[in-house]
Amino acid sequence: MQSEFLSPGWVHSTNIYEVNLRQYTAEGTFKAFANFLPGLKNIGVQTLWFMPVHPIGKVKRIGTLGSYYSISDHKAVNPEFGTLEDFKDLINLAHSMGFRIMMDWVANHTSWDHVWTGGHPEFYVRDSHGNFQSPYDWQDVIQIDHSSDGEQEAMMDAMQFWVEECAIDGFRCDMAHLTPLSFWRKARQRLDQIKSLFWLGETEEPSYHEVFDASYTWELLHTMEAYWRGEKNMSGLESVLIKYLTLFPATAIRLLFTSNHDENSHSGSEYERLGDAALPFAVLCATFAGIPLVYSGQELPLKKRLDFFNKDAIGWTGKNLLDDFYKILLGLHAGHPAMRGGDPSVQIFRIKTTQDENILSYLRKNGESEVLVILNLSAKDNLHFELRSENVSGRFQNVFSGGFDDLDDSSSFNMKSWSYLVYQK
Repeated sequence: MQSEFLSPGWVHSTNIYEVNLRQYTAEGTFKAFANFLPGLKNIGVQTLWFMPVHPIGKVKRIGTLGSYYSISDHKAVNPEFGTLEDFKDLINLAHSMGFRIMMDWVANHTSWDHVWTGGHPEFYVRDSHGNFQSPYDWQDVIQIDHSSDGEQEAMMDAMQFWVEECAIDGFRCDMAHLTPLSFWRKARQRLDQIKSLFWLGETEEPSYHEVFDASYTWELLHTMEAYWRGEKNMSGLESVLIKYLTLFPATAIRLLFTSNHDENSHSGSEYERLGDAALPFAVLCATFAGIPLVYSGQELPLKKRLDFFNKDAIGWTGKNLLDDFYKILLGLHAGHPAMRGGDPSVQIFRIKTTQDENILSYLRKNGESEVLVILNLSAKDNLHFELRSENVSGRFQNVFSGGFDDLDDSSSFNMKSWSYLVYQK
């Protein structure tokens, strides 16, 4: 299951910020978004993932603006966002500031009026009457026939266009497991000859790490939500974390998140789904094995659902209450050797306490470098407990307060409900 490809060196310590361009500003354009780059740089964002920037189909469109994922031309830019030159200018500016750029790529389906439907109907799955077919109940898109060599070549050619034309740094591949692994292997073999790219697959199939550098952690997200609702206990939460550490290759990078465009628009903000556990679970996602994802507006914080098919701009206030929170976590992940994702040299230990049914604690270690995380995942206030682990020993710095503490296997704590502590040495 080990990947046959080499990941770019920077991916192990990066983070990803998902850009919902349509809703990011009142204008919803590349040029308007560019004004936010300094603020994102300030909080430590390193990689910008843009939801699809392509034109959106008009046939069977849902809502007034349609879904980003109903693409009508894989080699063009949605005029609502600006021009190809505007996108290039944004990428050049972002690159000059040290950002990496990932494009969202939809390889499983297109809009009903995609440019391929006229000249290449053989690129699509069709019924006995020759009619195009939608996958699942996704009425605004039609299913690509992945057995078509011509389609595969056209898709890879479109991907190559963005690498060569815009110098992007990677792809986030939508519902990657719906497209055969054999296609992704051919695409990566071809494109890696041009540039070493970061490949993120929206999948939880371990086998896809034969090609992809990183994959999703949907099961963890849904387990965190179930934990908040009282449907899962600490044991249930731990079992998913252990599964991730044992089922996937040691070099597999996992993308950890409390929100994204799907969850926010269709299920609600993290405050609807995780309540008071939203911030301690954000700490978990920034410090457990993998790399963290931050969705547009989480630093605000964004507490509303953004409409997916219509204009519904984020209500920026000029003051992001969670800027410092994310700056500390993203900075720790980027700079600390024990935070590297997909690095077999990093060890992780469950730290036992006298309140294991309420406290989730773990230690990440890379040589002499260590990060200790302690989460009170309960409504119990002023919760008293002691550590019970020989793995904790030495002088640690609290990353949020800056203070230092000498900790060992009998250190005691009193923590507020749904609170968090993160230490480094």
